[in-house]
Amino acid sequence: MAANRDSKTVAVHSIDHFALNVPSLSEAGYFFTAFGLDVTPAAEGLDIRAGDGHRWARMLPADRKSLAYLSFNCFDGDLTAIERQVIAAGATLCPAHVRSDGQGFWFYDPDGNLIQVRVGPKTSPNEKTSVVHTDVAADARGSCMRSEVKTVRPRRLSHVLLFTPDTRRAVSFYGAALGLRLSDCSADIIAFTHAPHGSDHHLLAFVKSSARGWHHVAWDVANVNEVGAGASQMAAAGFKAGWGTGRHVLGSNYFHYVRDPWGSFSEYSADMDFVSAGSVWPTGDFQPEDSLYQWGPDVPDYFIRNTEA
Repeated sequence: MAANRDSKTVAVHSIDHFALNVPSLSEAGYFFTAFGLDVTPAAEGLDIRAGDGHRWARMLPADRKSLAYLSFNCFDGDLTAIERQVIAAGATLCPAHVRSDGQGFWFYDPDGNLIQVRVGPKTSPNEKTSVVHTDVAADARGSCMRSEVKTVRPRRLSHVLLFTPDTRRAVSFYGAALGLRLSDCSADIIAFTHAPHGSDHHLLAFVKSSARGWHHVAWDVANVNEVGAGASQMAAAGFKAGWGTGRHVLGSNYFHYVRDPWGSFSEYSADMDFVSAGSVWPTGDFQPEDSLYQWGPDVPDYFIRNTEA
């Protein structure tokens, strides 16, 4: 797998949002509302916001589910340099998505995913996100009644994971073009990348498949209790299929994945490893059987199925 880029490579700092084509806006609205996100009608689609108020996603009407585009933010003085890197990496610039804001510049990655790079706010955290633990002294009740559990509302987007026919090529391209750095990988099966300006262990990840596709989006919550409560929340809304609750090895986060109406997933994620700005992460290549999860239920067959292939 490609090594981390040197300091001369200019990098994006955040994901601004993603746009997903979906065959049913009403199903999308029901799913993401149940998940604890704010869903509002927008021109020709839906806007999705988390607890931080940022618009993290757009749902657009289409015949089938697919990634419409993925939007990254960079600092004001870096846009031109990143554009040069993208062209040098072999990509060709193209027109903006017809339903986008049209800002920045646009291109297709080697898998054919439409990508936007624009100047925008740093939406990724600058330091490790706090994990909310409740210490309870002796002689006091440590949990509330089931009826008193509050609705889980994710705080922000954490990362996205895409299917790709070639994980090594994807890591190499996004390193050269956008300055993303390899965090960890497992052979050529899965790879995790982060941004060098302060980032969760992974901002953009790739998993091997016969074709490109959308696997999942992860949403940050306060602690492992909210991960578990989110799973129950979605089961009560009719979404029982998924994987979890468990704890990952690469990234270290607690997780629960919920399968959406189109065979991809949204993940409740808590307490992920963090790479500070200027730090060098000890990148590793780990055996698949020892690196997917530390504990949790067996992985269901449909979890690794690319419904777009």
